[in-house]
Amino acid sequence: MDGLARAVNAIDSINRGVGRVVAWLTLATVLVCGAVVLLRYMAGQGHVWMQELYVWTHAMTFLLAGGFAYLLNAHVRVDIFYARFGARGKAWIDLFGVIFLLMPWLALLAWTSWTYVYYSWQTNEISVQSNGMPAMYVLKSALLGFVVLVGLQGLAWIGRCILVLGGREPPPTETLTGPLG
Repeated sequence: MDGLARAVNAIDSINRGVGRVVAWLTLATVLVCGAVVLLRYMAGQGHVWMQELYVWTHAMTFLLAGGFAYLLNAHVRVDIFYARFGARGKAWIDLFGVIFLLMPWLALLAWTSWTYVYYSWQTNEISVQSNGMPAMYVLKSALLGFVVLVGLQGLAWIGRCILVLGGREPPPTETLTGPLG
């Protein structure tokens, strides 16, 4: 069980690190978008690649921070009874949700996006707009990055559930405001 707790902590560390790095893309999005507006309305210039760049950074923020959001338990929960359950009841619901809902959905997403991403790499795909962004495959690859990072965090949640159901204290989770005990 100690090995399982270490694996959960390792996955949490990966998504925490990726989340902190990717969070900077939010600042990049704002700065590039602001530059596009200033250039257009103050200098009368427009650059397609800059407009596409802030869309890319915005999309990559959401895709690559998905595992981090899951780590923080910042995803949407649609449940009626979850809050009333104790730790074991919540662990059973989480385990069921990850195994039967999240993982099949991620497998389907990976399977359907693989050809899409592979073709983009094979053709060295670029933007369809003239003077648009090159390397469209980088943006499309973020789909698979989402699958991997959220899938890893799903495995960490499975590990937490197993620890709780086995009577062990799982590694602490955290929220947007800080660690929880």
